[in-house]
Amino acid sequence: MASTTTANDGYPWYGVQLFGIKSSMIAEYLDRVGISYFIPMQNVVYVDQDGKRRHKLRPVVSNLLFIKKDKDDKVIIESMEPYHGSFYIFRKKNSTRDLYEIAAEEMQEFIIMCNPELTEKKYIDENEAKLKPGAKVLVHHGPLKGLTGRLVRQSGKYYLLKEVPGMAVMLKVTKWCCKEC
Repeated sequence: MASTTTANDGYPWYGVQLFGIKSSMIAEYLDRVGISYFIPMQNVVYVDQDGKRRHKLRPVVSNLLFIKKDKDDKVIIESMEPYHGSFYIFRKKNSTRDLYEIAAEEMQEFIIMCNPELTEKKYIDENEAKLKPGAKVLVHHGPLKGLTGRLVRQSGKYYLLKEVPGMAVMLKVTKWCCKEC
């Protein structure tokens, strides 16, 4: 779910953690006030009341979304005022005032990697991602050509790891399609 799927227009993004409010509810509100956002979604298989297997698109993390900084910080925060106390915009480490900005290029790659149609991907907590060793790489062949991240190994498979505040995504990649940057 996203009001915009393009992030490479040069505007940075903010990670926003929600408290006691559904991401779909705040998404409707953000659409009304004209604030661009992105919610990482995944296809979930479930069994309905008739016993049939169904697929549904659901948020990867129920209390996390990203807001594009295409307006002044003050305007964005004032627009969110009806939900005061129900959200937290990630801040830089050791700072109480400076908001953590995600570069447009990084966010664009993250949005691409979160595409629900891509298979063999894993979502992990940002703290778990920090513990994974791996070299910074650029994918130079294949469908992921041009993406950057860390090449990490898990269960004998290689993954391209991209971190943003609040979460990380690991997308299966062939080691030989990557070169160290």
